Amino acid sequence: MTERKPPGVSFESWIDKQIREATERGAFDDLPGAGKPLPDQGKPYEEMWWIKQKLRSEGLSFPLPGTLALRKEAEEALAAALGARTEAEARRIVGEINEKIVEGMRKPLSGPPLTLMPYDVEEVVRDWRARQPARTPPSTPAPQPRARRSLFGRLSKRS
Repeated sequence: MTERKPPGVSFESWIDKQIREATERGAFDDLPGAGKPLPDQGKPYEEMWWIKQKLRSEGLSFPLPGTLALRKEAEEALAAALGARTEAEARRIVGEINEKIVEGMRKPLSGPPLTLMPYDVEEVVRDWRARQPARTPPSTPAPQPRARRSLFGRLSKRS
């Protein structure tokens, strides 16, 4: 335990003295993370940073209330539908999330009120088509013009 600051000594010089003595004793040798950058340096300050850090270190997660989880799932499904490979896949993704949204509207979920409405499948498909690169249909090769035969070749063919 550290000693009390003696009266008449400024805090700065008293702290500097304690740090110097601890350094001389080797109290700061072999500390974990020595020489490495501070974690999360440069990130914005979060009020509950220590709770999030503890949850990460323990491998835990905090479940979202039902309505917020459904909103998040709906946003992810919309992004997946717009990035789908085929129109049928986009329609399937939107149809599945619409079923979940309708079910969430029928029975109460925990959390704030659900202000989510089912997606318009045709509108999502229109957006999906607009995002697709312009595809040219495979063209059939143009018919090659027939080689013209001379008058002599045409006459000899008739006989």
